[in-house]
Amino acid sequence: MPRFVDLSIYLENDVLSDPPPLAPKITYQKHADTVAEFVQMLPGTTAADFPDGEAAAAEWVTLTTHNGTHLDAPYHFHSTQDAKLGGSRPSITIDQVPLDWCFRPGVKLDFRHFPDGYVATAADVEAELQRIGHTLQPFDIVVVNTRAGSRYGFGDYVSAGCGMGYEATMYLLERGVRLTGTDAWSWDAPFSYTAKKIAETGDKSLIWEGHKAGRDIGYCHLEKLHNLESLPGDGFTICCFPHKIRGASAGWTRAVAIFEETKA
Repeated sequence: MPRFVDLSIYLENDVLSDPPPLAPKITYQKHADTVAEFVQMLPGTTAADFPDGEAAAAEWVTLTTHNGTHLDAPYHFHSTQDAKLGGSRPSITIDQVPLDWCFRPGVKLDFRHFPDGYVATAADVEAELQRIGHTLQPFDIVVVNTRAGSRYGFGDYVSAGCGMGYEATMYLLERGVRLTGTDAWSWDAPFSYTAKKIAETGDKSLIWEGHKAGRDIGYCHLEKLHNLESLPGDGFTICCFPHKIRGASAGWTRAVAIFEETKA
């Protein structure tokens, strides 16, 4: 049987994995809390008809499609994509993402040594691929292990980790990668560092540069992955099918790495 490694964070109330205004909210209903609802749906019944006075547990969840571990569609980044692939076209939404992008060989880039706010370059990607001995293949799923993975559950998570710049992202896309991921809050460097650099340099091209690479070649990326430090550089498959939300910019996913066990 294959071995599965969970790469997803929880959706939960008590661990801050988004800026407070964007945090999810979960309201839990216990079994007894829903008896009145069931009585309404089953005319002629009373609370006494339910064993031990219990109906069904349920939860009400308020969230965005970008809470928890999720897959961003090209539509999230920009209204058009593929300017460098024969001309711009409308960006695809999460329900239009090809499913075969989401079940592919995985590659992990270990960028934990880069400081928070660092913007990884194409040279960084190339050097790491050489270190792990991997030659990129079209549709490889490339995930980036940053320092942010170790800060999940702490107050500085949203501002932790390095980001992937435009040229690093394009290095992957030009070699046929169409799905990437990070254990940080964003594929790009944390906004606090980007804002400081823009103020210092006046360079507005730094705004969301990794995301905006999708204008030139459409791609998807996973954000808020977890447990990437447990993965080797390659030799596994990633499965990350997104929830099918019509016309949406992202969809939640239970991302997992799958290792095929070999006989001794």
